[in-house]
Amino acid sequence: MLLNELRDYNASLLQTNLFKDYCPNGVQVEGRPVVRRIATGVTASQQVLDEAIAWGADAILVHHGYFWRNEEATIVGIKKKRIAQLLHSDVSLLAYHLPLDAHAELGNNAQLGKLLGLTEQGRFGEQNIAWLGALAQPQTLTQFTQQIAHDLQRIPQVIGQSNQSIRKVAWCSGGAQGYFEAAIAQGVDAYITGEISEQNFHLAAETGVAFIAAGHHATERFGIQALGEHLANQFGLEHRFFDQDNPI
Repeated sequence: MLLNELRDYNASLLQTNLFKDYCPNGVQVEGRPVVRRIATGVTASQQVLDEAIAWGADAILVHHGYFWRNEEATIVGIKKKRIAQLLHSDVSLLAYHLPLDAHAELGNNAQLGKLLGLTEQGRFGEQNIAWLGALAQPQTLTQFTQQIAHDLQRIPQVIGQSNQSIRKVAWCSGGAQGYFEAAIAQGVDAYITGEISEQNFHLAAETGVAFIAAGHHATERFGIQALGEHLANQFGLEHRFFDQDNPI
């Protein structure tokens, strides 16, 4: 398919025009006009670029791309090296941030909830990006934590009582620890996100709502893979996901 067709299809699918984001969504670096092979990754790091280009990708789709708000505008150092490699290889970079978090089927939160066996019951937070749901059967916090560790292949950091009952859960992938108070207001038993801040400890301890920091990267591996697979099936493209392990 043509790069412009891929760009327009993704813009419509993910409704990128509805989001006020911290970075540009869509084509960030333009490469060759025809796309047959797409690579996906969480972040457009040097390792992901190297592996995807070596595989023969025509376009690389990521959740974390470049040109973030308040980022230095100059193209020097690491950014220069990455962008120069894309331009020299004539490979496109497309990035989807908040639209990929929020998508009802392919998004990070949709895929994370599905993986953990959570049934969606609503949304909250800025641009309705955070999700509410419930487990089919209550579990203790210890049991639920063990399930998360198994499913994400990463031991989460947990604040809460090991034997407290968990049924109603709120979650938002990545660095969404700032939504914890809003999650508490929804009457949940636990909140899952990627990272934890100092004040989250005290809120969890004093409210009795468990806080689970399951990893920024670990909670955001699934949306971009789902998008890649969807595009491959829809348009007959080759797709491969390139994962660079990240403990954060």
